Amino acid sequence: MLLQKDKTVLASFDGACSFEWLETNGLGGWASSSVIGCNTRRYHGLLVAATRPPTERMVLVSKLDETIVTDANRFELGTNDYGDGIQPNGNQYLHLFNRKLFPEWKYIVNGIELKKTVAMVQNENTTLVIYEVIRAATAFTMELLPLIAGRNYHALQHAGNNIFWDVEFDQGIFHNQPNKNAPDIFISIPGATYHHDPKWYYRFNYSMEKSRGLDYEEDLFNHGIFSVSLKEGDSLGIMLSTDPLVGKEAHDLFLQEEKRKELLTDDPAETIPARLQLAADQFIVKRSVTNAGSSGEADLDLRTVIAGYHWFTDWGRDTMISLPGLCLTTDREDDARKIMAAFAASASMGMLPNRFPDNNQPPEYNNADGTLWFFNAVYKYLKATDDDDFVLQKILPVLKDIVDWHYRGTRYNIHVAEDGLLYAGEKGQQLTWMDVRIGDWVVTPRMGKPVEIQALWYNGLRIFSELLELNGQLEDADKMLAQAAKARESFNRQFWYKEGNYLFDHIDEQGRPDPTLRPNQLFAASLPFPLVENEKANAVLKIVTEKLYTPVGLRSLTPDDIHYAAVYDGDPMKRDASYHQGTVWTWLLGPYVDTIMKNEGSAAKAHANRIIHDFSYHLNEGCIGSISEIADAGGSHHPRGCIAQAWGVAEILRVIKEYGLNGLQ
Repeated sequence: MLLQKDKTVLASFDGACSFEWLETNGLGGWASSSVIGCNTRRYHGLLVAATRPPTERMVLVSKLDETIVTDANRFELGTNDYGDGIQPNGNQYLHLFNRKLFPEWKYIVNGIELKKTVAMVQNENTTLVIYEVIRAATAFTMELLPLIAGRNYHALQHAGNNIFWDVEFDQGIFHNQPNKNAPDIFISIPGATYHHDPKWYYRFNYSMEKSRGLDYEEDLFNHGIFSVSLKEGDSLGIMLSTDPLVGKEAHDLFLQEEKRKELLTDDPAETIPARLQLAADQFIVKRSVTNAGSSGEADLDLRTVIAGYHWFTDWGRDTMISLPGLCLTTDREDDARKIMAAFAASASMGMLPNRFPDNNQPPEYNNADGTLWFFNAVYKYLKATDDDDFVLQKILPVLKDIVDWHYRGTRYNIHVAEDGLLYAGEKGQQLTWMDVRIGDWVVTPRMGKPVEIQALWYNGLRIFSELLELNGQLEDADKMLAQAAKARESFNRQFWYKEGNYLFDHIDEQGRPDPTLRPNQLFAASLPFPLVENEKANAVLKIVTEKLYTPVGLRSLTPDDIHYAAVYDGDPMKRDASYHQGTVWTWLLGPYVDTIMKNEGSAAKAHANRIIHDFSYHLNEGCIGSISEIADAGGSHHPRGCIAQAWGVAEILRVIKEYGLNGLQ
């Protein structure tokens, strides 16, 4: 499938701005914008650096606007929204945006054809911009205007006295520290001259921020203009980095990154699996940690998973759900092992961190399911690798500690009840993946016994039992198997909603079952050790298909519910209030396909392939080549939330690989 936009799309400013691109660097940093180069988010930037991987990210270089200068004319290729007008409107010269291994653009202006490619260097805060002059009757000059933000990625910059205007320009390399809180910026433009003329550019308008009810105007600063002469056949390689660039060459780095990406997939480049494998690579990143026993950083070579771009860091729940699809279906078992080791080392009171915040703040543990998803990730890892030594020596003791804590009780009143099921919750806490809280208002209160928590707990006990048996602890294994059987019996007695012919969403703290129709019940049928099978599993699948399925994911609430929201938009409160009240979640297609494959017999694979086929158009909307976090529940299911989400990519890639799907009908 081709991922591209032609001139008819690119010439329409409003339409083109809805399509975005993303390049990442394996550290948590990125380059990203709309396909016409107009920044529409505070998170857009040409060099967004993770200064403490994968956190403390800063938008350093917002963009690099180009102007082609001939003897008689100036043609500005940049596109900027100043609120009261688009200036310049260089998208009129764009003839093609193409997403292959990298995002590419083709400009045609005044008889000049120019190809532009953007890449990032793996494990460096370095962006490459390659310009190739495909056609030009005569030589011309290209002027380059770096617009600097120099601020935290959640913030906005405004004109003031906090900017350092002094620069160095030596051997074609520009060097400046924007302000005392920012790292140094180095820009290499071979053969260029530099004219120092510092000034502010005011009131860039970020339309996506405005639509989200947030501050949306920013001032950017520029130290000066670079000029370079070009002719037909020339290729200009530019580097923007937080590292000194002496001795480095953009084309060499680009070829290195091109070869790395070519090795990420064995599938033909244009297939759905290949596209998703390239997207999966963007979420696996390094994690720096402080070794308490030393002074400074310890090079422990840890890995983690960015939950979503642009604003998420690494979350335990997202990481464990994503790990099989991101790592095990892409032959990255070593990364999987490092990710599991990193999270296991952070276990506390039988819980894995819910997330690692920015600014070196301590991990947060407010979740009931992320820890349980760890069991599933370990089980899938062992099945894929037969790495008994790592699992039994390094992970099994952590799993035992988790189980022990859950039986005696841990944070947030998470404990095993007398019936063998897992109780979780305190007033004012949101511990499942439906985790929105607005002040003291928990939007989807599910305190008590949520259905997917029981499915995960049962699977955790079954997996733990198998590992104990593998470790020769047969008596302990039998005890855990008996506990799992007790939980299964209690579940089937309490959770089946006869009148609706599906599973209750949760049983609250008073023991009252909640018949709200949500997708969470699917996990009771989709996980490796199902709690419901045969007629009940098929009944769950039937009602989920009828009420919750859309081509881009599953609704989080049935449309006939009084709390259902068809559109996810507006200010933060409005969006948060609808986040799990109908909004479609892409990652849920994974367990949906699992349930189909387990229960539909000979018709299952054709049905699953149809689902992948019907979903595939989404790769050419939103963030081109990736999968959005969420989508509107109604209408055309417009993509929303994070433009690229780890578990969305991971779960769809996982089921494609596990079941040999190709999206062809």
